[in-house]
Amino acid sequence: MICFPNCKINLGLFVTAKRADGYHDLETVFFPVSDNTSVAEPYQSILHDVLEVVPAATTSQMHLSGLPVQGETNNNLVWKAYQLLNDTYPGKIPPVDIYLHKVIPMGAGLGGGSANGAWMLRLLNDMFSLQCTQEQLAAFALQLGSDCPFFIYNTPQFAAGRGEKMSSVTLSLDNYEIRVICPGIHVSTRDAFSMITPRPAPFDLRTIADLPVSEWKHHISNDFEQTVFPIHPQLAEIKNKLYDDGALYASMSGTGSAVYGIFNK
Repeated sequence: MICFPNCKINLGLFVTAKRADGYHDLETVFFPVSDNTSVAEPYQSILHDVLEVVPAATTSQMHLSGLPVQGETNNNLVWKAYQLLNDTYPGKIPPVDIYLHKVIPMGAGLGGGSANGAWMLRLLNDMFSLQCTQEQLAAFALQLGSDCPFFIYNTPQFAAGRGEKMSSVTLSLDNYEIRVICPGIHVSTRDAFSMITPRPAPFDLRTIADLPVSEWKHHISNDFEQTVFPIHPQLAEIKNKLYDDGALYASMSGTGSAVYGIFNK
């Protein structure tokens, strides 16, 4: 069985407080960039990974291709997702070969790793008829990472807390075109958070659908641009170029380094 994990972009990202546990509270809208999203050429090629699971003769193994993936296999969220369900449902998942072809850039704020883990849960649930509900899959995904449950729903979601408190947002960008630019710069999420100064959210992102896209740039921003752009001025240049090209709204996604623009079709 094969699937194509998609990426996401952040529509607004406000870091509102630093928590006692060392994490930060934030507010954002996760928006899936998938087959249902109009994406301008030639940007489609970076928006999906490829994940395939096939029966294996003896033991389960994971095989990687595409962009190089750092770290040990047992730390990969795809493998962790497999282990989580295999431990929860003993005997229901036979040995499998897992093939992950990485296309979504890492360290770009597009959520590719989280998408891989969540889609692995979905794939195994379907392939082996585990009969997990969407809510159960989301609970499993939360054990993998704060934003992993988003890719179980894969619809626009307002996220708060560490990103794990989600509520659906009725928002369509079907009449617009999205361009995602990845300049190949790796931005450390840990470093980005270490430099941020929390502040109250200046706009209630739960009401984003009530605000015309042409007005977003006056009300919605990504707090991490204040700290990441001075270190990587190329990202600010990309954002400005998108506006020069006619973008209604442009922003860095997550902690970067991907920058996207939303255009009229």
